[in-house]
Amino acid sequence: MDVASSRTHVIRIASYIAMGVGLFLVLYLRLLPALLAGLLVYEVVVSVAPLMGRRLSGDRARVLAVALVAIVVVGLLTLLILGGISFFRNEIGNPEDLWQNKLMPLVERAREQMPQSIVGRLPESVDALRVTALDWARSNAVTLQLAGKEAARVLVHILIGLVLGAIVALGRTRPSHQVGPFAAELSLRSARLADAFHNIVFAQIKISLVNTALTAVYLLCVLPLFGVHLPLTKTLIVITFLVGLLPVIGNLLSNTAITIVGLSVSLYVGIGALVFLIVIHKFEYFLNARIVGSQIRARAWELLVAMLLCEAAFGLPGVVAAPIFYAYLKSELEAERLI
Repeated sequence: MDVASSRTHVIRIASYIAMGVGLFLVLYLRLLPALLAGLLVYEVVVSVAPLMGRRLSGDRARVLAVALVAIVVVGLLTLLILGGISFFRNEIGNPEDLWQNKLMPLVERAREQMPQSIVGRLPESVDALRVTALDWARSNAVTLQLAGKEAARVLVHILIGLVLGAIVALGRTRPSHQVGPFAAELSLRSARLADAFHNIVFAQIKISLVNTALTAVYLLCVLPLFGVHLPLTKTLIVITFLVGLLPVIGNLLSNTAITIVGLSVSLYVGIGALVFLIVIHKFEYFLNARIVGSQIRARAWELLVAMLLCEAAFGLPGVVAAPIFYAYLKSELEAERLI
């Protein structure tokens, strides 16, 4: 191996190490929301901008077009986030209404369906439920305060990530300049990470939309045909879409919530929801193998193992990041013809 080839090899290895350290720090420093938000804006902008750029001549016009698209995308995503927060606040309503008209009826109906050994552990009235909740809130006051600060921090990171993603996408339209070999290798690593994000997230959005549509049909059409109307239906549908963005386990989480709410209505509705859970989970498993698996040539069990390991190391952020990071790792290994 000559000196030039050896130098190139060392630079490539250094870029792999830098990328690995960077991804580790993203999880360790809890910057995953910013990374995902930035990647989302970047992918949307670079996908939409060429449609406008083709009709414009000149570099300056293209830059202005991409800047306009970036502003619109960031604005729409910000409104979507704020709209989601507003939806949940309106759906839940004021705390007193939540206790009196939503949570307690669920508990009372659940008491009628559950075995006596479980019923004895449930609160007997709304006042008992309120006292239990207040006691829990007092004993976990510090944790709740930290959770509120954490939510605000995540929101700020998401907004910063949206802006950074737009800036990076805008930088692609400017005339390229000469960069060093290490910067070029890091750029290649970043491009493959963006491709992995595109393959996983946009494929998972399709899967989540299918699952949400099936859930909406079940909750809004099938159950009402039998005279059953579950409480918090709109909230359950929105939750189904949001957690459905998590491969494999997202469907389990949403349908478990549906099963619990179904049990509060009747045992038969709960069993029906459980059957729905099993059928849709099998269908979602097939969708993952067909859509996500075809994108990164990975089986569902591979994603599950990656999610399990990352969850053990980093908790919930690891579960979210695992499919993307695993897809990126696999793309790098395939590029080096190691797999």
